Amino acid sequence: MDDIAANLTTVRARIAAACVAAGRDPSEVRLLPVSKTRPAAAVRTAYAAGCRRFGENRPQDLAAKAAELADLPGLGWVMIGHLQRNKAALIAAHATEFHGLDSLDVARDLERRLERLGRPLDVLIQVNTSGETTKSGLAPDAVLRFAADLQGLDALRVRGLMTIAANTPDRARVAACFALLADLQSQLRSRGIDGQRYDELSMGMSGDYELAIAHGATVVRIGTAIFGARG
Repeated sequence: MDDIAANLTTVRARIAAACVAAGRDPSEVRLLPVSKTRPAAAVRTAYAAGCRRFGENRPQDLAAKAAELADLPGLGWVMIGHLQRNKAALIAAHATEFHGLDSLDVARDLERRLERLGRPLDVLIQVNTSGETTKSGLAPDAVLRFAADLQGLDALRVRGLMTIAANTPDRARVAACFALLADLQSQLRSRGIDGQRYDELSMGMSGDYELAIAHGATVVRIGTAIFGARG
């Protein structure tokens, strides 16, 4: 567990250096540790090192860790990736953010549940920028219409876009994914849809987060570089 604190120091330094290289303020980029498959003890260690929000990709794991770590003040949970409608209740009840909205049915279900709970949820629309069939998310040409369809769902606070870049060593292809998401952000901002803000670009993981920062990422989702390789 001692390695987690050291890894966080390294990752934070690399984020800051990437921001400087891109002419950006390091305060513009938020580190989101991804704790999926990791034990609660690992989250406690990262929390002690200053982290306050953690990402999970399975709603049931998110809910279980939220319960187990409820003693930690200010701890927030972020659902990452595709959400099945039958798991929406868990996210409405336990998540602070949802990086992966790509279904109008799920959006409406979340809205109903959030209204009953009397709480909002920050959401980012997931876009499949790579075109890979193994990845979830909207096709880029469907994003503008989807964003318009979310109007009136007031419990869902639309904050930006999220993507997972192409799974390839070809850095140019990865960069193209990030550039496409940034272009969609610009298009949505120019539309000025009421009640929606597009300040956030959640993109970049352990292998490509510096490249994502160069293309405007405001949230980088880091798992392996913090917690080590999964067994």
